[in-house]
Amino acid sequence: MFLPNTQPLRLSVLLLLFICCAPTTIYARTFLSHNSIQKRDNYQNETEACEIYCHGELLHTVQMAHLFADSKTFVDMKLKKTPQETMNDFTEFMTSKNNEPTRDEIREFVDLHFDDLGKEFVPWTPVDWKDHPAFLDNINDPDLKQWGTDLNLIWKDLGRKMIDDVHKNPHFYSIIPVNNPVIVPGGRFIEFYYWDSYWIIRGLLYSQMYDTARGMLENFMSIVQRFGFIPNGGRIYYAQRSQPPLLAAMIKSYVDFTNDTSFGTKALEVLEHEFEYWMNNHTTQAKGHNVCTYGGISPGPRPESYREDIETSMAFKTEEEKQEHYAELKAGAESGMDFSSRWFINDKGEQDGDLTNLKTRAIVPVELNAILHWSAKIIAEFHRNAGNATKAEEYENKAANILKAIEAVHWSEEVGAWLDYDLTNNKHRNYFVPTNLAPLWTMSYDKNSTEHISKLVLDYIEKLELDKYPGGVPNTLYRTGEQWDFPNVWPPMQYLLIKGLENLGTNESKELSTRWAHRWVKSNFQAYRETQAMFEKYDAERFGGHGGGGEYEVQKGFGWTNGVIIEFLNQYGKDITLPSKEDNGANLKMWSLMGIAAIALVAVIVGRVMW
Repeated sequence: MFLPNTQPLRLSVLLLLFICCAPTTIYARTFLSHNSIQKRDNYQNETEACEIYCHGELLHTVQMAHLFADSKTFVDMKLKKTPQETMNDFTEFMTSKNNEPTRDEIREFVDLHFDDLGKEFVPWTPVDWKDHPAFLDNINDPDLKQWGTDLNLIWKDLGRKMIDDVHKNPHFYSIIPVNNPVIVPGGRFIEFYYWDSYWIIRGLLYSQMYDTARGMLENFMSIVQRFGFIPNGGRIYYAQRSQPPLLAAMIKSYVDFTNDTSFGTKALEVLEHEFEYWMNNHTTQAKGHNVCTYGGISPGPRPESYREDIETSMAFKTEEEKQEHYAELKAGAESGMDFSSRWFINDKGEQDGDLTNLKTRAIVPVELNAILHWSAKIIAEFHRNAGNATKAEEYENKAANILKAIEAVHWSEEVGAWLDYDLTNNKHRNYFVPTNLAPLWTMSYDKNSTEHISKLVLDYIEKLELDKYPGGVPNTLYRTGEQWDFPNVWPPMQYLLIKGLENLGTNESKELSTRWAHRWVKSNFQAYRETQAMFEKYDAERFGGHGGGGEYEVQKGFGWTNGVIIEFLNQYGKDITLPSKEDNGANLKMWSLMGIAAIALVAVIVGRVMW
């Protein structure tokens, strides 16, 4: 197994996993620390459910039968019998069919043993929803104000509450039970997701839905207490990996909005717990510094993309190579950018390639280490607020050490940006990704060098011509067909760029930040005006165009998109003015007349030639 410069602790966890095999995946990922959080005793329910939803012959048989267009559909369905009864029935079923059931027979088995999608939730209207939150008063343009009103209404559409049976019989579901209602992203994503929730929660806070936001944070805190970390999303099959660790930043957002410093103090044990999980289980060495990487540690394909993973693994000959590929896929999913040429390393050590070149675990990502630096600073701040100077200093020192690593491993004076680091070839990866500027967002740089960094960063942006795209800054400059590549534009990445340039604080960086924010709002509004929908991703090349590519159809909803726009409407709404409808009509009329004139001219020319 490929394990670049991995620390002994991470290696021991991996070896334990492969010795004990798949059913103990949850135990293998149990957090290793010396603090006092006690995880609950009833992991058995989740392990039972995992026998159906995470691995095994039943999962393989159903997913490879291609009963559903989306592999995620099956693993989100509720069981009609207990996992053990279902497995017993499946064994009898396979025996009766000589282990070669037809597609229709498999469909009949599924119909008999599984309920339709979405049985675990009921729609929920947040009790703290307000029809006129304060951010609407910061919008001058009447069309944008109406749009803001519409976005505020969407929170009602995205609210979900788990039914009581989920808590009574959790082994019948793949959902991870939580006590409080949630706001889901939308589309195929009918459960909560980790990093999506940062922008959702900020949108809720600007919508003055403080109770809903706090409830979601309490859910996450309870999940850390149970699993030792926050899974990718709210399904047991996601418990094999996490996502960018933004819990500390979410809680800081809540504390800043509400001035509830006691909540920050209450969260400290959980925040330390998650921070140590990442430092203990994701740390490797680069240039003599401890840095963190993404990396799943469970065997087999992703359950929610099972068939797709099997298909891409066909390019590999040995079982060991296939397992390596599955691990890279899970690491890519843990990054949140699944998938992108950002994670490709071909035989020449370059970015060209496809999913068979996925080497996520061999790449030290800028934003992960920047987020961990930010988290350490937040934990230190909360300890200082609580009067614990010793713990505050401890985490300030941890933050300082991570900052040194970011400067040594990621910063490129020559390029003028922070770059991912290739552990296999021991070199920077000089390819554009918005996360190359993530340290501006997390304030993970030397503030004494602000003017110097600003000049280099702005030169970098100008050299790459990132300001030329009408629909926003693309996630990469490579057109591969993967959804996190050109020309797709992702709301959290626009947010990272815009807030980062704003944080930098120079006149030039703030001017560019404002221009990009205005452009993003206007382009999103144009898409909404044309489709009456908010999308997961957009198109850099088309003003108002939405994105495509990847493993599933473009999704509408959409939680993080709405959160970003609500925050930008609050911040920039007084200054953004849309063209008036009269102007639009006049422009349309002008272009129509020009088009008619052009057609007439062509007709005259053709007529003369033919004559």
